[in-house]
Amino acid sequence: MAENEHLLSTLHGSPAFRTTHWSVVIEAGRAATPAAQAALERLCRAYWYPLYAYVRRRGYSAEDAQDLTQGCFESLLRRNDLAEVTPEKGRFRSFLIAALGHYVANEWRRSQRQKRGGGQPVISFAALPAEERYLLEPAARETPDRLYDRRWALTVMDQAIARLDGDYARTGKTEVFELLKPFLTGGRGEKSRAEVAAGLGISVGAVDVALHRLRRRYGEIIREIIAETVARPEDVDEEIRHLMAVLGE
Repeated sequence: MAENEHLLSTLHGSPAFRTTHWSVVIEAGRAATPAAQAALERLCRAYWYPLYAYVRRRGYSAEDAQDLTQGCFESLLRRNDLAEVTPEKGRFRSFLIAALGHYVANEWRRSQRQKRGGGQPVISFAALPAEERYLLEPAARETPDRLYDRRWALTVMDQAIARLDGDYARTGKTEVFELLKPFLTGGRGEKSRAEVAAGLGISVGAVDVALHRLRRRYGEIIREIIAETVARPEDVDEEIRHLMAVLGE
């Protein structure tokens, strides 16, 4: 796809690697800290829907999928499961699937002893919107693993768009962002570049420059988000390649 090829061109280059949310969580695995707990909760909130979609595609009902997803995350947040993280699970997406498998196999039945809704959730998830989103997913020919990976990739991109939106809003350029966003991945929006230029009162050349900057920043943010979900700097490029492969399927 041309859009994905264009996106790939914005992802080259490795920014300086810093301590990330996931590395903080892993380092604190044997001695939970407030910082690690907050980092894990943020990651769980961001990536709960791919896991929910995975469970639904495995054949569970919407109600059971809600219970499983909620219970898995509650287990991660309440227990010291992070002590079991191994190098090959140093990617958050891989860790989530492994944690879910462990939860389903060993803990879900016991968790049902507590009446549904009888406890206070650690994280509140929007169950109805989740099911509405799931019903819009492609036909069941897509396997649970492929659906999970695709939803993970799209979640990364959605987060990048949201951060870009925030960047432009902070500088009072929300209108500019909304007009340029349809062109972000190389596609065409409802308006042509000439129409966007007229609307902003600038030249088409200036629109092209603004689009180049927007796409470059978009690629940088995607790399930053990916870096937040791996433990080692050398894993970033591999995750980027995986994301592009998933989107290209």
